[in-house]
Amino acid sequence: MELEKVIDENRQGEALLVPGQEGQRKLFLESYGCQMNFSDSEIVASILGQDGFATTKDYREADVIFINTCAIRENAEQRVRNRLNEFKSWKSHKPDLIVGVLGCMAERLKEKFLEEEKIVDIVVGPDAYRDLPQLIGKVQGGHKAVNVILSKEETYADITPVRLDSNGVTAFISIMRGCDNMCSFCVVPFTRGRERSRDPESIVKEAKELFDLGYREVTLLGQNVDSYLWAGGGLKKEILTEEQRAHAVNFAQLLERVALVSPDLRIRFSTSHPKDMTDEVLHTMAKYNNICKYIHLPVQSGSSRMLDIMNRGYDREWYMDRIRAIRRIIPECGISSDIITGFCTEAEEDHQDTLSLMEWSEYDFSYMFAYSERPKTQAARKFTDDVPEEIKKRRLSEVIALQQKLSEKKTKAQVGKVHRVLVEHESKKSDEMWMGRNTQNTVVVFPKEHFKPGDYADVLVERCTATTLIGKAVKN
Repeated sequence: MELEKVIDENRQGEALLVPGQEGQRKLFLESYGCQMNFSDSEIVASILGQDGFATTKDYREADVIFINTCAIRENAEQRVRNRLNEFKSWKSHKPDLIVGVLGCMAERLKEKFLEEEKIVDIVVGPDAYRDLPQLIGKVQGGHKAVNVILSKEETYADITPVRLDSNGVTAFISIMRGCDNMCSFCVVPFTRGRERSRDPESIVKEAKELFDLGYREVTLLGQNVDSYLWAGGGLKKEILTEEQRAHAVNFAQLLERVALVSPDLRIRFSTSHPKDMTDEVLHTMAKYNNICKYIHLPVQSGSSRMLDIMNRGYDREWYMDRIRAIRRIIPECGISSDIITGFCTEAEEDHQDTLSLMEWSEYDFSYMFAYSERPKTQAARKFTDDVPEEIKKRRLSEVIALQQKLSEKKTKAQVGKVHRVLVEHESKKSDEMWMGRNTQNTVVVFPKEHFKPGDYADVLVERCTATTLIGKAVKN
């Protein structure tokens, strides 16, 4: 998997809420990291909702506290540890309180939380959420509880997620779980297990239900959505015959099925992998207006040498071919990326290759990180983390500065144009303005007038900041 497109830092550690009934046991859920973690928290809320729990935004009201964790970067883990110490302190005032760790960090550290650090009661990996009611009961009986068994089948396809703290307009739909790519820097295959795709009928059904409830945008989630493949009957992709593959549902076909739910339902997806993205997917995107013209295509490095060490499965020229295909088939498509600086053995020449590829690709946005070694990864076993921290940080600052310039250029190019915008919620800076995004995923703000969340508005952009378009609604 990629760096999992780690979402905005201001959402890291977000408490999630769904209304409950008086007298129900209270659950406090806090999620860190990627979109998949937030989606998983909605599954957890659904499972525990069936067991009599309602969520709360105040952990001091909770009977059970769960942190859904991220293991992608070291600083994410440190924030989780700090938060757990806060809960441990509160538990001294509320001895019956149950505190648990969910997700990737739970899978990676397993019993260490219980045995060495003694700051939690439950440790549960991403494939064991159905076991949560039983594990809570075990803790109430005076025992610690752990289930970090990874599954080759679990997709939670039959569980209707509880849309936590939702704006009622946008929602996530998980289409697959796990990852078969073994990128040398990435811990995800060890924390989320092998790749498995979800029945397309259950995905389309969930999209239809969301649309009927008033949602107008869904994001299809997977560690590598381009490798989605459903052959039915629990058949595994790696053992399919050519004939079975020919009759299986691939990602392009799934995209089309979801797009046909309604022309008023916008479709986004994340994350794509350069080695697996096909022209068929791009042509499907071009065919349907309601499939957003935006692709997150992580490159990680612009150096073919580094890409080989990273075990990415492509080189610089392959990646550039994919960008050319996007520009040819979907000329107006927005493109973003992930970039790592200071990976093992990275030389100045490799860094310059990354900067030049960024310039050439003209990314709308990038998620940029200095390399952080993760235990159990191939890089930790085979390579030395030999780039000094000050060089990692200097290279990262150069990457960030270049991306800021590219983002500003791309945003300014949208001024004077009319954009179709889905209204999501009030602007954070003004309660007189709506915020939404255009098809390229750029934020657009404009006066409220008669619009409401879930409406589409045609907005003439009159000015911009480095990353936000500002304008007014027009009749189109």
